[in-house]
Amino acid sequence: MTSQLPALAAQNGGEPGVAGILLWVALPYVTIAVFALGHIWRYRYDKFGWTTRSSQLYERRLLRIGSPLFHFGILVVLLGHVGGLLIPDRWTAAVGITEHMYHVIAVVLGTVAGFCTLAGLAILIYRRRTVGPVFAATTRNDKLMYAVLAAVILLGLAATVAANIVGGGYNYRETVSPWFRSVFYLRPDPDLMTGVPILFQLHAISALVLFCIWPFTRLVHMLTAPVGYLTRPYIVYRSRDEQLGMHKPRRGWERVP
Repeated sequence: MTSQLPALAAQNGGEPGVAGILLWVALPYVTIAVFALGHIWRYRYDKFGWTTRSSQLYERRLLRIGSPLFHFGILVVLLGHVGGLLIPDRWTAAVGITEHMYHVIAVVLGTVAGFCTLAGLAILIYRRRTVGPVFAATTRNDKLMYAVLAAVILLGLAATVAANIVGGGYNYRETVSPWFRSVFYLRPDPDLMTGVPILFQLHAISALVLFCIWPFTRLVHMLTAPVGYLTRPYIVYRSRDEQLGMHKPRRGWERVP
């Protein structure tokens, strides 16, 4: 059985129409272009702003709870999306994973990880709004990013619950996944999205919007790693004081002339 939720931009005869072409052909390629060129621009002209602008010094208690919940949850969610969108169902079937097994694992892990991500994000937003110094350091881009990210997570959870828990189930690997891969094959097939339940479509559109604004927010830190720390030289600290305190310095801590 499949979910009976209506689809967005579907017209008579299942044809995508103009709206379908704009949503499932034009928008993905606009998103890819903005995502790539935006990161290049940001790295060239705002290299020092390529940071999370950590606010740990202002408040730690809520951060210790919300940050792990959000980051571990979003990591599982991302891995699940990579597996569901990029790996064809015939590949998983070839290694002995039936559609029912995959469905159960994806729904259980995805639901748990989604709620963890949502709970962590709610704590981080509450912290950012209620802690004065953290809120003062919040930019308009941060507010927009949190709003869009929350919408993506909420729509994804709603689609999972409505289609797979409350409804009779929906196999997005037969529609959304082939459409997603067709975009990167440069043969986009919007017909695949015309019959997709509306919550899945709204989730996909909100994700495309998130990737459009990604290069201009603090999310850019996800694409970097502190590899330079492995090879950068030691930092040498020297004191200009004639007397280094009341006690004789320990061996190895003598002042460097």
